[in-house]
Order: sequence, then structure tokens, then C-alpha cells
Amino acid sequence: MKYRKRSNAPIFWGLFGAGGMMAALFGPMLVFITGIAVPLGLLLPTGTMSYPKMLAFAQNFIGKGFIFVVIALFLWHAAHRIFHSLHEIGIHGGFVAKLCTYGIALIGTVIAAAVLLGLGF
Repeated sequence: MKYRKRSNAPIFWGLFGAGGMMAALFGPMLVFITGIAVPLGLLLPTGTMSYPKMLAFAQNFIGKGFIFVVIALFLWHAAHRIFHSLHEIGIHGGFVAKLCTYGIALIGTVIAAAVLLGLGF
């Protein structure tokens, strides 16, 4: 009986799907709140995103988790989309393209984790 080589594609497709869902559900809301509503004083008081409040949010366990999930999943979603877009424009880099796209997502994820853990509790 011949066995097929095991693929790591489901892992990347899962991260792509989760990142796409996060980007679709939370991306527009984050852009509206951080880029429009708070700076213009709409819906939320102007001090809502002051440095001490955002630092307290980032030091909270739930805040760290939310920030990490948003950054990591957005990065993996973008990496997967860029990797497959390279194929569509005729660049078939194989391992090098995977290393560049997914490597950047991995490095960004590790940096995000290190920075968030460095903020303290």
C-alpha cells in the first residue's frame, strides 16, 4: 500500500481562514474606532485611547490575547494571500517563496509575542 506524503497545507489554510475571518469581522471596526471615531470624538470620549488606558489594556491578560490574535492572524492571512498571489502573477518560487512569505509571518508573530510578554502583567 502506497502512502501519500503528509502535507502541511491544512495548517496554513487554517491560519489563512482564521485570519480572513478576523480581518473581515474586526478589521473594519478597528480602523473605524482607532482611525476615525476616537480621533474625531465620535461615539467614544476623546480620552478612550489615551496612552495609560491602552497600556493597561495591553498589560491585561485578555488584552494581550486579543492584540496577539489580531496581529498574528492578520500576518498569516496576508502571508498566505501573498504566497498564492505570487503564483497568479507567474512567480513560482517554491520553497524560497514559502520561506519569505511564511517566514515573515512567523517572525512578526514571534516579535508580537515577545513585545506583549515584555509589557508585564
